[in-house]
Amino acid sequence: MLGLLPLPPRAVMAPLNPNESCVMFLVCGEALMDVFAVDGTAAGMTLDAHVGGSPFNTAVGLARLAQPVAFFSAVSRDFLGERLVHALAAEGVDTSTVQRIDAPTTLGLVGVDARGVPSYSFYGQGCADRLLAIDALASLPQGLRAIHLGSFATVVDPTASTLRALVEREHGRTLIAYDPNIRLNVEPDLARWKDMLQWMLTRTDLLKISEEDLQLLLPGVAPEEFTRQALDRGVKLAVVTRGGEGVVACTPNASATVPTIPVEVIDTVGAGDTFQAALLTWMAEHDALSVPALAALSSADLELALGFAARAAAITCSRRGADMPRRSELD
Repeated sequence: MLGLLPLPPRAVMAPLNPNESCVMFLVCGEALMDVFAVDGTAAGMTLDAHVGGSPFNTAVGLARLAQPVAFFSAVSRDFLGERLVHALAAEGVDTSTVQRIDAPTTLGLVGVDARGVPSYSFYGQGCADRLLAIDALASLPQGLRAIHLGSFATVVDPTASTLRALVEREHGRTLIAYDPNIRLNVEPDLARWKDMLQWMLTRTDLLKISEEDLQLLLPGVAPEEFTRQALDRGVKLAVVTRGGEGVVACTPNASATVPTIPVEVIDTVGAGDTFQAALLTWMAEHDALSVPALAALSSADLELALGFAARAAAITCSRRGADMPRRSELD
């Protein structure tokens, strides 16, 4: 079982954005460098490194879709960490909640198959994004409307315990969004991922999970069955992305299925992160970032929201790497 440390009090601070009515997202989790093999050389191979990490991508995706967003993670003071923080700031992500520490940056080696589907090998033991201390919670701002978390930062301590403490503190007053985004080559123990999912089901308002992850966590459970189970546990909007088979989603009062947007796929790196960022953006733009508003969405609303997110993910799939769209590309 993942541990849960005592909660420090929330600091009394001004919002990051002085406009208190403005939506503010906090995205929590890992920041790393994705390293792609480009070509072989006589002495080895050429590597191409890109900033990345699922939550990192989601934060950038929200910023590109014109949403005010801050990133909460521990990032190295090494030259790779400097590049990560610079990239966030250049995209318009608020970095005042990033904790800089003297630990190395996680590296994820990425291989892409003939269908554009990525596989990952991670080198991250003792690296910065696994070492987010619980004391960092005291630095978070007031005025948050939604918190998103997911991927391996939720199952590796001490970061996992820090994020659990944050969810425990904020659930009920801030919308919680969660995407498991399993990486077994970081944490191969499925029991930890299953434990996190079960713990989050009673504390998550908007849950997005891929069908691939669903089958790892709950083999044989169909997407429609899982969404009903999630609602029974307290989730207000449950979404299952099914790759080329489209997306299914439901709330306590509505359901919808949306097909995949046809596109020439270059690769699918960052597609799920783009989908989540776009889904949260649609909710923000339609004043649906609250538990009552999520529960009140109609089937027509869900179709519009899922369609918007699917279009954004399709754009990312049509480009190399996690190159997420900007808001103007979705008008």
